[in-house]
Amino acid sequence: MKVAFAGTPEFAAVALRALLAAGFDIPLVLTQPDRPAGRGQKLVASPVKQVALAHGIPVHQPEKLRDPATHQPLIDAAPDVLVVAAYGLILPQAVLDIPKHGCLNIHASLLPRWRGAAPIQRCLEAGDAETGVTIMQMEAGLDTGPMLLVESLKVGAGETAAGLHDRLAEQGGRLIVDALQRLDSLKPVQQPVDGVTYASKIDKAEAAIDWTQPAITIERRIRAFDPFPGCTTPLGEATLKLWRAQLAAGSGQPGEILAVAPAGITVACGEGALRLTELQKPGGRRLASADFLAGFPLVLGQRFGTH
Repeated sequence: MKVAFAGTPEFAAVALRALLAAGFDIPLVLTQPDRPAGRGQKLVASPVKQVALAHGIPVHQPEKLRDPATHQPLIDAAPDVLVVAAYGLILPQAVLDIPKHGCLNIHASLLPRWRGAAPIQRCLEAGDAETGVTIMQMEAGLDTGPMLLVESLKVGAGETAAGLHDRLAEQGGRLIVDALQRLDSLKPVQQPVDGVTYASKIDKAEAAIDWTQPAITIERRIRAFDPFPGCTTPLGEATLKLWRAQLAAGSGQPGEILAVAPAGITVACGEGALRLTELQKPGGRRLASADFLAGFPLVLGQRFGTH
């Protein structure tokens, strides 16, 4: 079976490695154009492109796929199926129609919950007890196609988007290999009409913490936004990033520091309180609270969220 592949970030690269390890013939990889990154803003190849080049696979990097001329490399590759994972571009119907057996998508949620761009983060924000991976047949709608394989995964207590991403990526790679090996026998199942939710793309503006929210809401968002974009809060002239927090007892004005100790900084929320255990000052590194306080002392009564 000839399997073309479309994907961009590490989540997709894990799946591509799994397909290669399983021995599939991959005639072409589609990935987004190289993007500037780092302080030098040098162009950097996507994780998927790096895997493809390491295995001598031709790479196609169109900005968009609206122009029929951009479809030609895929037509020339003549794949039996196109596997798509976190590609980042919308596939028009003309592209979906190219592979003999259509296009399969690896989606990091239990569809129809969390269709869209950021299912891992939104699931953590919502406090979902489980998530998983769905292998589905692609159609023109946003993650609306019939499902071929679904496997759930328990969300760990205190799990961050980084950790959940890695577990779902491994699961996705394993399931897409399974789906392709059993493609002739799998029966597509239409997604349920009930339970549809959408995981909108993460906006950097969402990173700012609103201390009037309940502590549990803020704690979930801190985990959901680790490693990107990270949650932020002003304190005096500085804007700090918060990476780890635990629910704590206490009450006060939202953002008020209730306790300062090496084990953590307790801050009042709109409901309940949080103990901050990992923080980062501007230009600094992520530090455990004891190390952070050594270089950035805090006192009772200071308020996060205020300049």
